[in-house]
Amino acid sequence: MDPRYDIPRRAAGGGGGGSANSSPALGSQSRRRKMPPRPADFKLQIIIIGSRGVGKTSLMERFTDDTFCEACKSTVGVDFKIKTVELRGKKIRLQIWDTAGQERFNSITSAYYRGAKGIVLVYDITKQETFDDLPKWMKMIDKYASEEAELLLVGNKLDCETDRIITRQQGERFSSRISGMRFCEASAKDNFNVDEIFLKLVDDILSKMPLEVPNKELSNSVLSLQPEPEVPPELPPPRMRCC
Repeated sequence: MDPRYDIPRRAAGGGGGGSANSSPALGSQSRRRKMPPRPADFKLQIIIIGSRGVGKTSLMERFTDDTFCEACKSTVGVDFKIKTVELRGKKIRLQIWDTAGQERFNSITSAYYRGAKGIVLVYDITKQETFDDLPKWMKMIDKYASEEAELLLVGNKLDCETDRIITRQQGERFSSRISGMRFCEASAKDNFNVDEIFLKLVDDILSKMPLEVPNKELSNSVLSLQPEPEVPPELPPPRMRCC
């Protein structure tokens, strides 16, 4: 056999010193380990509610994936996306729930109010009926959500300004009647104010939480990725936010 092609075999038991010395780069590469990502300091649940067709799914997908679909299908039941953000020096893993706007899904979606730290209530500035439905959604919040949940009212579809029916002042007046509710207008299509909606809501949530509490003590803010039961358990009597 031609000695040029006589490749030395590794000694039995893996102890061949010549083999190790012949590939130093391989040895060092095998010792390298990719550092695992830093775990989240907080895991928070946010839900988006409002009547059908107001753009709840579009707002969620614009924030989480920076995408927009012109022909978005109506959500059936619930859907969710995950996004990790950093605020106040903390890493926060957000689970954002997109809920169906049709009344027939209320028995399912109501179960998701309970664990929410933040609630985004959306209406369409070009459709009067979606604004008229806001008191109905507030009753759902009062009945099922935590009293500590942060609330944000959003007038969506600001890109359709020429078709506007609901004035900004109407939205501001409604939110001013609800204790602690913020208000803004946005456009998922034009990506206007979308990041601000969610980041400000998360910042408001964090402002009320002890940021130095160890993770194991944050059981109330940690959300399991398993779906909630379809029928909500026994819930406390409703409390009214409206004056």
